[in-house]
Amino acid sequence: MNWQSVNFDWNHARAFYVTVKEGSLSAAAKALGVTQPTLSRQMAALEAELGITLFERAAGQQLVLTDSGAKLVEHVEKMTESALQFSLAASGQSQLVEGSVVISVGQLDAAFRMPKIIAELRREEPLISIEVIVTNETSDLLRREADIAIRNFHPTQNDLIAKKLGEEIIHLYGSSDYVQQLPDSLDKVDFSELQIIGFDHSTMITDLLNAQGWKLGKDNLQLLTGFQLLQLGLCKEGLGLIFFPEDMADKEPQLFRAFPQTEPVMTVPVWLVSHQELRTSPRVRRVFDFVAERVARGLQ
Repeated sequence: MNWQSVNFDWNHARAFYVTVKEGSLSAAAKALGVTQPTLSRQMAALEAELGITLFERAAGQQLVLTDSGAKLVEHVEKMTESALQFSLAASGQSQLVEGSVVISVGQLDAAFRMPKIIAELRREEPLISIEVIVTNETSDLLRREADIAIRNFHPTQNDLIAKKLGEEIIHLYGSSDYVQQLPDSLDKVDFSELQIIGFDHSTMITDLLNAQGWKLGKDNLQLLTGFQLLQLGLCKEGLGLIFFPEDMADKEPQLFRAFPQTEPVMTVPVWLVSHQELRTSPRVRRVFDFVAERVARGLQ
């Protein structure tokens, strides 16, 4: 192989790929943690190294790929994937129980489960630094968005390993005043007066409950938010019922279970997930096992 023919800087190629994906120099600079002038210099250096123009500026300073630039995107994407795999493999070789571990958790896990768990972990492993990504979306562990994730579904990718920690039991809860005005059984409910605080405009909630004998429509969900801590706050103000895990509700004295004689509205599996390469890293394995034991204990 003619090694001298590889005459460009990988950091410059990475800057090009991130700029393509982010759509602008400002967004790419933010994603890479550099200034926009620094990123511009890296792009100019790559163009000089390759002897081609990668972008043209359209109206409004928008960046548009040239034909030459477009032909390189597929190749630099493969390079990025290889770099990620290289990083994963290298991380897995580290035998030190120190360094950084990134955990991805949902909003309710972040608020109700993780503070105590992280506090205990920090006391036992002060050399491990923890970063927590709070999102109800699925973090891509294969792309190193996180090292470990708590999820409510079993992953299908072969490169991921998962441990089931238990089941979340979900009921509907409301404030004391709101629950007290409800009848004892569903067959006595005036559904036209019932309010449930929903997540979005989908019919998932109404479909789920109607399959269990409820009679709900869109008028029963007049408050919507995907931010579950706001749902909790609105519920405490007596504005409607919310879906909430039983073990977390037990810690909220202002929450009362609606229709306690009924079965849970759903049960949801709880999985802890990590990349198999990272699972060989002592620090990640230590955090994985620690979180798994503490979360599983809370679900019992």
